[in-house]
Amino acid sequence: MCGRFASQFEDSIIIDVFGIERVFPLAPPSWNVAPTQAITLVREELAPTQPVRLAQVARWGLVPSWAKDTKGAARLINARSETVTEKPSFRVAARRRRALVPASGYFEWQGAADGSKTPYYLHPEPDGQVLALAALYEWWDKANSPAEPLLSATIITRTATDQLGHIHDRMPLVVPANMWAEWLDPEPGSASQVQSMIAAMPAPQLTPRQVSRAVGSVKNNHPGLLEPVG
Repeated sequence: MCGRFASQFEDSIIIDVFGIERVFPLAPPSWNVAPTQAITLVREELAPTQPVRLAQVARWGLVPSWAKDTKGAARLINARSETVTEKPSFRVAARRRRALVPASGYFEWQGAADGSKTPYYLHPEPDGQVLALAALYEWWDKANSPAEPLLSATIITRTATDQLGHIHDRMPLVVPANMWAEWLDPEPGSASQVQSMIAAMPAPQLTPRQVSRAVGSVKNNHPGLLEPVG
């Protein structure tokens, strides 16, 4: 799964890298993003001539449009790529509401025989590159509520490559830059088209490094969490 990640980029970098045309308030840089927190979401909307690419804040943890409340969001932070076009919570969004989540890397915990777990930060080399994590989003609007609809998202995961599978058996699905436009296309597609896109995405080349156990607490959020230890 992907339960923690880092996104240390200023707004200007996200706007430039993704070619954002319409900007709303974005989530601040974070070195320890946790479920249900605010994240920056890159998506596209249909427009008269061509889709418009925008970036805005969403809550990490998908709330399906048909949900009675938001209590189940924490359980839907990830969607498995193998079944994303089949599960009721994700299948409509997979065909119509795909997005990208900018990240600088993500965290996984490697289990040991004695039950202890060691945190690792998995990132591209050199540091500072932008990873585009595949995501789905939904709008949730409680009936008769005066509040703005809630924008929420889930990050898609895949089986980890042999290079990283010894740390954890799952990893985020990373969308290469040459597939961003296709992935973000707001025109409805078929389940088979979505699965074909997923199958065509190469495994990213990431480097793991052991980091401080302090990352395990959501109260800790600073650049030192990404520094190597051990």
